[in-house]
Amino acid sequence: MSRRYQEGCLYREKRKAGPHVWVFRYRDGQHNRKEQIGTVEQLPTKSDALKRCEQLRSNINRETRSPRTFEELVDHYTQHELPRKSPYTGEVYAGFLKKWVCPEWADYSLSEVKTVAVESWLSTLTLSPGTKAKLRNIMHAIFNHAIRWEFASTNPITLVRQSAKRTRVPDVLTVEEIVALLSELREPWRTAVYVGVTTGLRVSELLALKWADVDFVTGEICLSRGIVRQRIGTMKTEASCKPLPLDGGLADVLTNWRGRCPYNQDADYIFGSPDKQGKQPYWPTAAMEDHVRPAAKRAGIQKRIGWHVLRHTFGTLVKSQGADVATTQALLRHANASITMDRYVQAVTPAKREAQSRIVKSLPFPISPAFSGLFPRVPTRLTGGLQLVEYERQGA
Repeated sequence: MSRRYQEGCLYREKRKAGPHVWVFRYRDGQHNRKEQIGTVEQLPTKSDALKRCEQLRSNINRETRSPRTFEELVDHYTQHELPRKSPYTGEVYAGFLKKWVCPEWADYSLSEVKTVAVESWLSTLTLSPGTKAKLRNIMHAIFNHAIRWEFASTNPITLVRQSAKRTRVPDVLTVEEIVALLSELREPWRTAVYVGVTTGLRVSELLALKWADVDFVTGEICLSRGIVRQRIGTMKTEASCKPLPLDGGLADVLTNWRGRCPYNQDADYIFGSPDKQGKQPYWPTAAMEDHVRPAAKRAGIQKRIGWHVLRHTFGTLVKSQGADVATTQALLRHANASITMDRYVQAVTPAKREAQSRIVKSLPFPISPAFSGLFPRVPTRLTGGLQLVEYERQGA
């Protein structure tokens, strides 16, 4: 049901003690509301009082006026719903709305946005199916917002058909390609890529790691935060917070890097950026474009390399090593498991550790022989399995 624009009513009210006051009265749903604007001494004339009411009237109608066009609905959604989302998600939604959705639908009334029309519009866009699906889902969320606020009674996007099927299978790296890539990389990216491909961490989780998160005694990596565009946030899902096993060989690699990196205290980021004095980690996009992809090209790798390719590679390697589905899902920390599967996964920690160990042992890590060993080695029971390869490339 639409809500009328509130002009309100201004009148002067007597007081038993003190000067008379100006009162602004308006309707809020089924109730009458009134607010005191000021005294007649502060606002001698009704004109003065009306000027004081302008901001109040604007605030009231921002809440009560029913949006007439899709653009007005987007403004309302942006004001009330986007702040609830993470900063990165809010930026992505705002970008999609500004570049694709609003230029097409801004001037349409809500009743003019039809299922078939939206579906036809999506079919004309030269975008990937995944991006089209995101546009469809954002519009669906906006109309759900309209229903929640009683601006609309139905969601025309519900029946819009838009597949998100990939146009190509994501690339994964072979063991030989990973070894070749590591041999071409310098620090800290050699260690960062190695940790990524042996843990399956998302890049937001990888770069958010601090030394305090790595427990060398118990052999676990604890996860509690993610960082996107240098903004620290929570983990993606509850399942993402589950600790990862720390194989002895992987512990050796991290110990080696801790002895060489400039920021090696517990509170420091493992991959802290010198440009930010270690207070922030490296920027992932710049690292990929400036260091990892050029190294892949030098190594003769023709595949399109990205941070998420490391996660796909990890999952593929775990499964190829014979790990069961539940163990693979637990290591990747996906959230779409039933309660039974979650309970089963909790019971296979040794299997998770074994599956990761097989990957670590199969990937030699090129460590410079100049390692100074500033930090003590991890306990003997956690070491082993890392094949040290002399790295003789000039300038390594």
